[in-house]
Amino acid sequence: MASLKAVDFFCSGGGMSSGMQKAGIHILAGIDYDINCKETYEANINGAEFIHANVFTLEETVLEKKLNLKRNDNNLILIGCSPCQFWSIINTDKDKSKESKNLLIEFRRFVEYFNPGYVVVENVPGVLRKKEESGLEDFIIWLKEKYRVHFDVHNVSDYGVAQNRKRFTLIANRVTKSEVEPVRSKEKKLTVYDVIGEHNGFKKVNAGHKDNTAFMHTVAGLQQINLDRLHLTEKDGGDRMAYVNDEILAPDCHKNDITNFKDTYGRMWWHRQSPTITTKFFSISNGRFAHPEENRALSLREGATLQSFPKDYIFKTTSISNTARMIGNAVPPKYAQCIGEAIIQNHQCK
Repeated sequence: MASLKAVDFFCSGGGMSSGMQKAGIHILAGIDYDINCKETYEANINGAEFIHANVFTLEETVLEKKLNLKRNDNNLILIGCSPCQFWSIINTDKDKSKESKNLLIEFRRFVEYFNPGYVVVENVPGVLRKKEESGLEDFIIWLKEKYRVHFDVHNVSDYGVAQNRKRFTLIANRVTKSEVEPVRSKEKKLTVYDVIGEHNGFKKVNAGHKDNTAFMHTVAGLQQINLDRLHLTEKDGGDRMAYVNDEILAPDCHKNDITNFKDTYGRMWWHRQSPTITTKFFSISNGRFAHPEENRALSLREGATLQSFPKDYIFKTTSISNTARMIGNAVPPKYAQCIGEAIIQNHQCK
């Protein structure tokens, strides 16, 4: 049987490609407009080419020739995990991300041209809530003319990821008549305690710790007032209620507020899944991103591990914020692996 192969559009640092590769799918290339992703992608995705291109101007025939692709290839998977800030419920600058809202429409152009055996789309649930505006509704209607289409919102915690993260996932299959869904994990749900902490190889460190090794157990620094806040915050799931009425420590916008935004400055729980790892997980003021015990935010490697990146995954980046953006925007590799395994199982039944 010819092996399945994939092209990963909007590949970023390679979360989706990594999981698909682990499942046993050959990754031909990753395409992204952000050249800063190139070194990380190529360092981790064996044999794959990083194509630096803007999907709005990339021509189908150029990609066809560059990768020696064939049209109507049952063994080809096209993956489109476009940047999702415009459709996110998180408060982001919608003007800056306005162009990204049409990326799904551009991706469809390549699907129509190549007519691959499989199509995978992963995004925030908001793309489904706004399916008409995002172009998703028309895309699904068109896909259903020739593909068997599964689409739903899945929580990655059901697929071996120690994180509460809901994602829209579409898998289209024209090789068989079966609806292909990600393969759920049969093990118990992983928690924060299962993947980070001293017992998992993460030594105790202080805020501001710099790790110059590839492990990148690097932590952002904290002002003294934030250290004082964490000192009062109960271990294992505590929040800002510990100082909500304190004239000095309570942030002005949260002073005496016992109902709203309780996760801000909060600690994670050891024996629960982490909250969604965003691009700001290195900052305690952006969510429940404080370590369950230590007086600091998550380190870069802890965030990557909660996203299910292997501990030996190499991030070739230049700053904490750039690394965190790559990690937070990624498809959790273990979830991607579950998608890949489902496609492989289906392909073996054809």
